[in-house]
Amino acid sequence: MKVLIFGATGMVGQGVLRECLRAPDVEVVQTVGRTRTGQLDPRLIEVVQPDLMDYRAAEASLKGFDACFFCLGVSSVGMQEAEYARLTYDLTLAAAQTLARLNPQMTFVYVSGASTDGTEQGRSMWARVKGKTENALQRLPFKGVYLFRPGVIQPLNGARSKTRSYQLFYTLARPFLSTLRALFPNQILSTEDIGLAMLAVARHGADKAVLETADIRALSRSASGPMLDLHTG
Repeated sequence: MKVLIFGATGMVGQGVLRECLRAPDVEVVQTVGRTRTGQLDPRLIEVVQPDLMDYRAAEASLKGFDACFFCLGVSSVGMQEAEYARLTYDLTLAAAQTLARLNPQMTFVYVSGASTDGTEQGRSMWARVKGKTENALQRLPFKGVYLFRPGVIQPLNGARSKTRSYQLFYTLARPFLSTLRALFPNQILSTEDIGLAMLAVARHGADKAVLETADIRALSRSASGPMLDLHTG
């Protein structure tokens, strides 16, 4: 399996990249972003793309992939709707429309968020924009589109948020998150859970397109057993 990851330097993307590089059935992992991840692996290719709205010059490097894990995202805090929509809807569709044309047999997985508004009519600005993005992605001619809606995420294995306010939250919450995740496994996910679940839908699909926290957790559990067997022989 050949995988593309957008946003591999963000917290979720770091976790997804780790799981892809640990998976024996992933032949190639190619990251696309403004900066390199700094990781070294013989299966890892890094494409530095300064303009994430225009992929015309990079099209040759975006062909022949089985799955795309789109982990790019920004916080809506302090943003007006037009700017948030540009960095969420416009940026995502610029990549997805290109990939759908180049890889019609691709599975596209998008990290959205809990409480996303699929009606596009609610009072929450970020939820409307995310809902509009989800709806547009589902209209593209991919083999499959899956929309991940995680809520609270625990960063594991060195994954770290680039958003300052999130860094503060995770620093304060770190002593409690593991316990809370054990107590409420269908409300709190780890970056490892999300990476394993993405690989699961890339391999086998899922029975619905919109995947909430409990669905992601279940997919990660289904993937971790076989993967452990593969790693241990």
